Amino acid sequence: MSRELPAYHRQVAATNRAAILDAATDLFLASGYDRTSLARVAASAGVSKATLFKQFPTKAELFEATVLAAGGTPDGELVDLPPGDFHAGLTALGIAYAELLTRPGIEDLIRVVIAESPKFPELRERTFDFGTLPVLAALGRHLRAENAAGTANVDDPDTAAAQFLGMISTVVFWPRLIHGGWSLSEEETRKVIDEAARTIVARYGRSS
Repeated sequence: MSRELPAYHRQVAATNRAAILDAATDLFLASGYDRTSLARVAASAGVSKATLFKQFPTKAELFEATVLAAGGTPDGELVDLPPGDFHAGLTALGIAYAELLTRPGIEDLIRVVIAESPKFPELRERTFDFGTLPVLAALGRHLRAENAAGTANVDDPDTAAAQFLGMISTVVFWPRLIHGGWSLSEEETRKVIDEAARTIVARYGRSS
């Protein structure tokens, strides 16, 4: 029977994990996946290799955790809006998603994923479960809540979520990977999000 770690040890583990992820992010961005070793990450984070290996047994797992951590939120979860206004909920979540896409480091980390994955089988095999990111998890909950409340008819929330996020990322994020000077004003970004929300409401919303 496993015993829960005392609060002190949990705090030490959380502090070490944060230091490891911060160090790994800097090294992956500066040196790429291939030239970043776990030993270098441990030294940069100020922890032993044994401590790092305990949390991240492989470099691929560490890299995946680094990418997912970059898309996290300070409190780990977004507050759900009460169902009833399908468009308003989608808009709020669309704004949170756009903020994630334009967060410093995200673009460069995704570039590393795209550039390095073909060369390393361990990266190609990672699932990169972006569905665990707070904004994506909140979107799934919102779609299900609106469906349960009768304000939407979403029989496949995963597909609806992909459609909504795809409409946003196609304009807000992906052009930045190709066009170095690509940028949108806040007003332009809000318009993209509003149009995406209206499209989803038109497709899945139920009129009262």
